[in-house]
Amino acid sequence: MDAASHYLASAPAPALRSPLQGRREAEVCVVGGGFAGLNTALGLAERGRAGVVLLEARTLGHGASGRNGGFVFGGFSRGEQALLDELGPQRAQALYAGTQDAVALIRGRIARHHIDCSATDAGVIWANWFRDPAPMRARQALLATHFGVEWEWLERGRLAELVRSERYTEGLFEPNALHFDPLAYARGLARVAEGQGVAIHESSPAIALDREAGGWRVRTAQGEVHARHVVLACGGYLAGLRREVDAGVLPIATYVVCTEPLGARMHEVLRTRAAIYDSRFAFDYYRPLPDTRLLWGGRISVFDRSPAAVERLLRRDMLRVFPQLEGVRIERAWSGLMSYARHQMPQIGRVDEGLWLAQAFGGHGVAPTTFAGEVLAAAIAHGDPRWREFSDYGLVSALKPAGFLGAQLSYWWYQAQDAWKDWREGRA
Repeated sequence: MDAASHYLASAPAPALRSPLQGRREAEVCVVGGGFAGLNTALGLAERGRAGVVLLEARTLGHGASGRNGGFVFGGFSRGEQALLDELGPQRAQALYAGTQDAVALIRGRIARHHIDCSATDAGVIWANWFRDPAPMRARQALLATHFGVEWEWLERGRLAELVRSERYTEGLFEPNALHFDPLAYARGLARVAEGQGVAIHESSPAIALDREAGGWRVRTAQGEVHARHVVLACGGYLAGLRREVDAGVLPIATYVVCTEPLGARMHEVLRTRAAIYDSRFAFDYYRPLPDTRLLWGGRISVFDRSPAAVERLLRRDMLRVFPQLEGVRIERAWSGLMSYARHQMPQIGRVDEGLWLAQAFGGHGVAPTTFAGEVLAAAIAHGDPRWREFSDYGLVSALKPAGFLGAQLSYWWYQAQDAWKDWREGRA
């Protein structure tokens, strides 16, 4: 079983960008070459800011940004009702709208800059695993009433025509959504950013961050950047530069597999180009790829398992939904780390004078990282105060190392609740 992701294996890697060497003066130094860092750097360049340097410890998109399921849709990991309760309608609506605008921005960048990332603009289906339709009806009404978002109701018969599984009842279709190859998109963002003057250095892990007159100094093994502003966007791969930043998140592992090309057999399981996820807490998510492979993800854990273990777990999950795929070969299996905060929201904003942060996107990050890049770029370039709208979700301690145990126990508890609901409905 190959540990490389399907995305990494399906396209040749571009030439490695040179590591940082020597002293470099910059207006902004971005640490981290995932979506949060790339979107911030590009956002600054689009606003006419020169002197942007991005440092990536390994290769662009190495972390969750280049390994995820490739779903692009609005919202955050924290639910919409929780946002309303905690922030009130106006602030909750503004944050949610920011992610919707981010989806449009992603579409626009793909089209405008001809980013070849296998984008499939066919929406996302939220499939009901359980028999009770009330929670789905409630969310549909909440989104329409409070956020102006219309999701289409899919009756059981209609859903069964699209998704050939007996596991689901009804569903909701979100039209303002797409799915794509996230690594190809990250590489495309980097190409566009470089074309607008951003200097990108790979194999350049930041090893120290020090305040100095007029800004900050970021040191790597072979060089240093002196910048007025620094953006920390390291996700689950913590840089060890600021204790309170690293303490605010748990690196959590996620698992994905990809089948061999299914050819005509794809029609046996999916008659839609939409991506799908289900209504459990511990949900499956999957999507058809243009070459007829099925990409399947699920589960989270504090354990970063081997490819063979990932394949074993997710094959079982896949066959529970689509028993007709018995015997299909799993071609690749991989895992990677995402950053997760206790409050289930991104940590976006200013840590210190001239020191900015974007992390903790918690498995729902493609649109929110784009939103974060816009918020931070506008703050640095124009003094836009919109970043303060995230202040309720700041750097709360993740309570490590006990937090790892707590996160795993919480996940197992929610899995048990899913299983109990299945048993109660006679579907275990």
